[in-house]
Amino acid sequence: MKKDILNNRYYLYATEFFAGMAVMAVELGASRLLAPYFSSSQIVWTIIIGTIMIAMALGNIYGGRSADKDPNPDRLYRRLLVAAVWIAAIPVVGKYIILAISGVLILTVSTNFLILAAFFACMIIFVFPLFLLGTVTPSLVKYTIGSLNDSGKTVGTLGACNTIGSIIGTFLPTFVTIPAVGTSITFLIFSGILLLLGLLYFISKKTGKKACIVSAVLFVLCSVLGHSGSFAFWETNLAYEGESIYNYLQVKETDKSVILSTNVLFGVQSIKMKEDGLTGMYYDYALAAPLMADAPNKEKTEVLILGMGTGTYAHQCRKYFENMMVEGVEIDQKITDLAGIYFDLPEDVRVTTYDGRAYLQAIDNKYDVIMVDAYQDITIPFQMSSLEFFTLVKDHLKEDGVMVVNMNMKSDGEGGINVCLADTISEVFPNVYTVDVRGATNRELFASENANMLTLLSENRKQLRQKELTAMMERVEENLTVYESTGELLTDDKAPVEVLGMRVIDELIQDEIGYYKDIFKERGLKGLLEAV
Repeated sequence: MKKDILNNRYYLYATEFFAGMAVMAVELGASRLLAPYFSSSQIVWTIIIGTIMIAMALGNIYGGRSADKDPNPDRLYRRLLVAAVWIAAIPVVGKYIILAISGVLILTVSTNFLILAAFFACMIIFVFPLFLLGTVTPSLVKYTIGSLNDSGKTVGTLGACNTIGSIIGTFLPTFVTIPAVGTSITFLIFSGILLLLGLLYFISKKTGKKACIVSAVLFVLCSVLGHSGSFAFWETNLAYEGESIYNYLQVKETDKSVILSTNVLFGVQSIKMKEDGLTGMYYDYALAAPLMADAPNKEKTEVLILGMGTGTYAHQCRKYFENMMVEGVEIDQKITDLAGIYFDLPEDVRVTTYDGRAYLQAIDNKYDVIMVDAYQDITIPFQMSSLEFFTLVKDHLKEDGVMVVNMNMKSDGEGGINVCLADTISEVFPNVYTVDVRGATNRELFASENANMLTLLSENRKQLRQKELTAMMERVEENLTVYESTGELLTDDKAPVEVLGMRVIDELIQDEIGYYKDIFKERGLKGLLEAV
């Protein structure tokens, strides 16, 4: 009897193991591929997991029927080759597909843009290769079960191999490959493993020569074209682009500033002004908090920043006020590293790599000012938006301390995200004021138990010596409004921040592209291209 590689069960178990590993690696890679365009919110994760489960279920059904109808294993390993090439092509074409889908949907839908865009992107980019990988288990069951006497043992072993591979495929990309070499090469690594499995099979069988050559050539081509993996491929002045365990990171330098963006291709997470003045952004408005906490008349003012970023607010506090003791909490160590390289974060500003809420639970210190700057578009940590969290913040404020919160999406409608956040804060603090940031979607909220916080702002503003800061504080004082609660509360048990934020994103998109959408409706694609 001719020796067959399929008689070696270890090879079949290896196929199952690496197929399971590849599925999870692609799933995690999918989240990173989508994050710069659609955020890394729970909604996006739900869509990724849901579409992948659909693909796997359909693959299981097809794989079982295919194996029963035609048990030729060549078909399975050809599918592995196709899956390998498809996954290798994702870094090359994935971002263009996402942008094309987004462009079409922006012009054609008015609501649920994020859900629809992420769903169609997942369906087009990821469903087919994972459908092919879903055929592996039922096919291998067909090839490994010799008799009904050991069918349970064989299926159990295959399942264990798949599960162990999935476990490793979960941890390896997150903690090793993505931080070390990036998302694009991570796709190529696991694609290469699948390719080797297929090539090994066909080489041992001495068949499928054409399929092997074509898949190998395509893989090499994808490796050459897709290894760089720049998400913002149209940018030419990026000082840094990379990934950490938590985020896609981008540092952009202009004539006037250095900007950090995280998990978005546009927008500002942190900024350093080269002329060392005010930023023109929400950080300037937040400088009212030290005045409200009577910082100019204190020997020492202690400030804690939850969501430190690269230290923009810390730098501003140190620049404009004396005797400021600033410390920050930032969950992403890579961002802190970038702060020292590109943003001149002072060495004596202590930054703790930790979750903001967990940090508050671990310390007993009290502060004059606590800034909560952990919200980014739809990506709002629910555990830092609840009644329990803001109560914890209040417990760490001094008697006349002030909390300032950057809410980065204006939403005044009933049940909007900012309404829910402000209502929740009003349940904890008796004095709450808000001010909109001019020319931006940000809104700053100030809260304190001290009823004299506005009086202190007015009195301390008059003592300022810096003209630009004085003018800014006048603007803040003139536009501050007392917040009146409507009774909406977010709690640890119920805080649907992603759904609430998604509504605002739909509104913002419609406001921004309404003009172009009208042109498209009236004059079609040609008219739109002419207008652009």
